[in-house]
Amino acid sequence: MSAAPLSSMTGFAREGGTLADGSSFVWEVRSVNGRGLDVRLRLPNGFDALETPLKEAAARLLKRGNVSATLTLKREDRSAARLTPDPEALEQALRIALDLAARIPGAPAPRAEALLTLPGVLRAEAREPDEAEEEGKRAAIAAAFARALDGLVESRRAEGSKLAEILGVLLDEVVALRDLAAKEASDQPALHLARLRESLAALLEGERRVPEERLAQEVAMLATKSDVREELDRLSAHIAEARRLLASGEAIGRKLDFLTQEFVREANTLCSKSSSIPLTRIGLEMKAAIERLKEQSANVE
Repeated sequence: MSAAPLSSMTGFAREGGTLADGSSFVWEVRSVNGRGLDVRLRLPNGFDALETPLKEAAARLLKRGNVSATLTLKREDRSAARLTPDPEALEQALRIALDLAARIPGAPAPRAEALLTLPGVLRAEAREPDEAEEEGKRAAIAAAFARALDGLVESRRAEGSKLAEILGVLLDEVVALRDLAAKEASDQPALHLARLRESLAALLEGERRVPEERLAQEVAMLATKSDVREELDRLSAHIAEARRLLASGEAIGRKLDFLTQEFVREANTLCSKSSSIPLTRIGLEMKAAIERLKEQSANVE
């Protein structure tokens, strides 16, 4: 069975729909890097009850990342409350208008549209909420959120596929530099002996010779202090573990982040023990490659 693809923490998805009352809605879900999983929802008034189940749905699919989801709802005008006349207020307004018109000679009769503009004559007819209809809206919006989550997962996997290629190339670069460092380090004992002979020759000016046994002891001590084989062996083990993690298809972000810190530690020690300019140069190039590896690893879920 093939391993699941690597996932990035960066992704975006958009999903919309239409409700039974004609209103339209759109979900926009995006995620960026995060140490853990943080899901934040922006919901219109009246949909607060969805927050907890939607967050739980996100937690079942995602392991890490800062996730923000925004629900935009455009309500249909047909859902606005209907205006109806208040019989008592209309009767009172008509009586007052007729009485006033009777007192003013030649005054025209009151007009209907004028009466309707008076405060309190028209009132909004309250529409009783239909719980079954509201539940249907919430179900449709939750289903669209689930589809948006699936889209986000696919988006993160697509980014993860590209990320896996980049990480593989960087690991190959570290391997090549590790091999160069091993080759250069093998010549360090001979370099120590040559430098020691030159120093002694300058100091003694040919007056007396130092026994070869003594020279061999000094070279052995210097070689021990500058021996980087242990660091290179650990680096090889870290590289093998990184490749295993990438092939596992698991949510490896935290493990990979810790492992790259070990890469950095070995490269730093290699540079501090180096006794030659070429080996130091290789160590610095290795540190730069590992830093790029660490930066890219920070994007892994």
